[in-house]
Amino acid sequence: MIIIISSYCNLLQAQTANTDTTIYKVAEEQPRFPVCEKLDTTVAVKMQCAQQQLMLFMSRNIFYPVEARESNIEGQVVINFVVEKDGGLSNPKILKDIGGGCGIEALRLVNLMIDQQIKWVPGKNKGIPVRTLFTLPVKFKLTEAPPFTIAQGDSIWNMLDEPLEFQGGSDSLIAFLGKKLDYPAAGNDSCRIGAMDLQLRIDRDGTVKVLDLTDYNDLGSAFWNEAIEVVTSTIGKWKIAKYKGAAVPSVYEIALTFIPEVASCKSKVDEYQKASQLVNEGSELFSKGEKDTGILKMGEGIALFPNDANFLYVRGQAYLEQNKFPEACQDLSRVKQIALVDWFDTLLPVICRTN
Repeated sequence: MIIIISSYCNLLQAQTANTDTTIYKVAEEQPRFPVCEKLDTTVAVKMQCAQQQLMLFMSRNIFYPVEARESNIEGQVVINFVVEKDGGLSNPKILKDIGGGCGIEALRLVNLMIDQQIKWVPGKNKGIPVRTLFTLPVKFKLTEAPPFTIAQGDSIWNMLDEPLEFQGGSDSLIAFLGKKLDYPAAGNDSCRIGAMDLQLRIDRDGTVKVLDLTDYNDLGSAFWNEAIEVVTSTIGKWKIAKYKGAAVPSVYEIALTFIPEVASCKSKVDEYQKASQLVNEGSELFSKGEKDTGILKMGEGIALFPNDANFLYVRGQAYLEQNKFPEACQDLSRVKQIALVDWFDTLLPVICRTN
């Protein structure tokens, strides 16, 4: 009879463990990264080894966000996630962010472990696996960067003693582009309106190469050709950048806006300008701390021009700053579809998974 009762109690305990869905903040044996389990040693030593290997995994796979590096942002992001009974990871969340894309990058690292199906050693109470909340700090520390980067096989200097400038300054550049830029006649029938960003590489001898072109409104090839022709006509009109007294190649960003001038397009032009004003006002309100009001204002502008990737990008970034991932996913996915950019290829899988 004693054996029967004992067996019944063991069975009841096992059934209770299998149905226990509680997420424990602390377990008697905390979960750990699964690399050191073959060591013939104590749990404490395995835990220390696992911590070191987790840090190694993070350091090998982390990318310092460009925005954070350019803004000199460094510090500690805190992520938490649930280690399930089978060692799988779920529900990763950002607890503390330092901005500049660091929180999203830390979240990506946790999702990378999920994608690679890395099974942790689960937390345990009385030797039985339980769902356990794990908190992971991720440090971002700036190191001295080289004075140049490589873009499309070309060296681009980003540390300069004398910056790249258009001869006569930015006002002269705006005047030059305004005089040269022609609206393609092919766009008049549909009243195509929109903006483009072009990234130029200005070499030591003043030659101009287009490294990248972003069409925020899917204007098409006639507009691309006009934009490229205009910006490359600036050859020989630049004051070349210098580093340690020597001329070096550098980059310059140029924004162009195409607006039809035919009378039949006037109402659409007015609507676009109103939308642009609303989005700009919303962005200013957001930056001043009026977050919700700013996003609502942006939405008013986007309602007028719902397929403007530039407008969607501004609001998507605002949503991202607030950790509103479903909304950011929707806006930034549309940006990728419209402008055919690859900026979010590593970001979208992370933020869209929270939908």
